[in-house]
Amino acid sequence: MVDLRGQYDKIKPEVDAAIQRVIDTTSFIQGPDVKEFEKELANYNKASFCIACANGTDALQIAMMALNIVPGDEIIMPAFTYIATVETAALLGIKVVLIDVDPLSYNIDVTQIEKAITNKTKAIVPVHLYGQCADMETIITIAKKYNLFVIEDAAQAIGAQFSFNDGKNAYAGTIGDIGTTSFFPSKNLGCYGDGGALFTNNEQLALKIKMIANHGQQHKYVHDVIGVNSRLDTLQASILRVKLRSLNNYCKERQKVAEYYDQHLTKAISIPNRSNFSTHVFHQYTIQVNNEKRDELKHFLESQGIPSMIYYPMPIHYQEAFKLLGYKKGDFPIAEKLSNHVLSLPIHTEMNQEQLEYIVQKVNSFF
Repeated sequence: MVDLRGQYDKIKPEVDAAIQRVIDTTSFIQGPDVKEFEKELANYNKASFCIACANGTDALQIAMMALNIVPGDEIIMPAFTYIATVETAALLGIKVVLIDVDPLSYNIDVTQIEKAITNKTKAIVPVHLYGQCADMETIITIAKKYNLFVIEDAAQAIGAQFSFNDGKNAYAGTIGDIGTTSFFPSKNLGCYGDGGALFTNNEQLALKIKMIANHGQQHKYVHDVIGVNSRLDTLQASILRVKLRSLNNYCKERQKVAEYYDQHLTKAISIPNRSNFSTHVFHQYTIQVNNEKRDELKHFLESQGIPSMIYYPMPIHYQEAFKLLGYKKGDFPIAEKLSNHVLSLPIHTEMNQEQLEYIVQKVNSFF
């Protein structure tokens, strides 16, 4: 699904030098590269503040803690997403309120948000699924109307841009009160281990996020709030600084692959709508296979040496761990349908024409 070795080989001298620099200085925790990476990523994203942390899951938890969302409060999330979005809220004792996703984009269905709001609702968490933004203009409008926070889960969409009706643009993760992202190795901007970050344009929130991520301390051994230990180590930051310089090119390479798939794959499959308000950075290229043939196609591709993945095979309310939410089969029909039909094809920065032609030929021959 990704070729991390091929990607590394292209930037090997720069990455190796960055790693060696950290080893030579032995600044493994909170070294200079962490601060420089935070500045550079904030500048790239045009965010006022970027705070790095240990992983994308921690980023979500820290965001909820920073906004004082506490046990008994409610938070609205899509039913079709990776488990991390939901488990962080559950770990904090926050009541998760699921809503279905849009049948065309697979992102959170904004038409269902208002009827899910109660007097206990504190935040909306849109997930920018597969690499394009949810309808943030509508979400922000609703949040302002009901005085709610917005936490963006932008783990799959770093580099994507949202266009507002007034012509302004903003990067995924910088539109709500807090945005979160992940640097898991397979992400569009991935490190060589775990890593994550939070974005905000609010200085007070930024200070609080930084404290929470570092044991709740602003000054060493002085703890103002209850925090966690969630730091991006300096080695990973040094690697990410190198890779950040190539992020725009990585996005373009993925977009080229997606364009080829769009033009050459059989019409027997369908793909999520490309919204007119967001660019798409294609963390995944996901098709929808009808006629109950998804699993059959997956096995066929595997027999031909082609990897594929199902993101995600179960909606949140089907997961054993989240049956406690009280939802049942049929509550989120779009999420349930997608879990039975979606399949993601290989898409990454190192794909060549021969690979693309082979994948398309095999997919089309199956149908």
